[in-house]
Amino acid sequence: MTALFALATSLLWGLADFGGGLLTRRMPALTVVVASQAIAVVVLGAVVIATGGWAEAGPQLWYAVAAGAVGPVAMLAFYKALALGPMGVVSPLGSLGVAVPVGIGLILGERPGLLQFAGIAVAVAGIVLAGGPQLRGAPVQRQAILLTLLAAFGFGAVMALISEASTTITGLFLALFVQRVTNVTVGGAALFVSVKRGARALPEDGGMRIVWASIPALAFVGLADVAANGTYSLAAQHGPVTVAAVLANLYPVVTVLAALLLLKERLRAVQATGAGLALVGTVLLATG
Repeated sequence: MTALFALATSLLWGLADFGGGLLTRRMPALTVVVASQAIAVVVLGAVVIATGGWAEAGPQLWYAVAAGAVGPVAMLAFYKALALGPMGVVSPLGSLGVAVPVGIGLILGERPGLLQFAGIAVAVAGIVLAGGPQLRGAPVQRQAILLTLLAAFGFGAVMALISEASTTITGLFLALFVQRVTNVTVGGAALFVSVKRGARALPEDGGMRIVWASIPALAFVGLADVAANGTYSLAAQHGPVTVAAVLANLYPVVTVLAALLLLKERLRAVQATGAGLALVGTVLLATG
């Protein structure tokens, strides 16, 4: 079950990233984050009320609050790093956040078998290569590297925190709701500050009309991200975190393949190699 839930996580995160990437071509990134998460808050609020999730409230929800606060910070750092570029270096490095939950799992005493250790190494290498790292060309600014590492640590921390936020399905709905409310609060504050500093909250062409037209896509991105957090939490609860985290972090491969199939982007040799290694790593993890 761990492998199944974790692979579902990678699929959902990969598609959410693909959709979010398309949306940021039409509107500011912060607006995409806040709007998509706000839709998720509404849906999750209804689910929590319907399932009686409020009864699961407890101290563990502070993990969800922490995850909700860290997530937007990590995302903003990642977007800033992408802006500084080159993207061919920044994007693959962002997936190194997998080291956080894997490290925590090892500290807590998890000891994967030899095949699983090999699978972790192969899969992580595949994840990095699937992003299409730029092996030569423009130099990378130190600030871009630091921001990328901050983002990677944040992404990994969110995975570790959300897996500790609940122990039941109804509790998971509540934890995800609290996380998203915090996401919107932190992201909304950042959007307010950026607008005060002169940035735009709405697209230059089309304004609010573009936002309303993009509601279905924003809903998909927000809900896919929520579902991914949920399936990862279930994966981490049903098996070794060291395995769940690596399989869940295969999402860059999904994003690359989605761009290949839907946008007809050309797959570079290094990306094809990475996708192949990720597949081999997945098999080793699942059978180890």
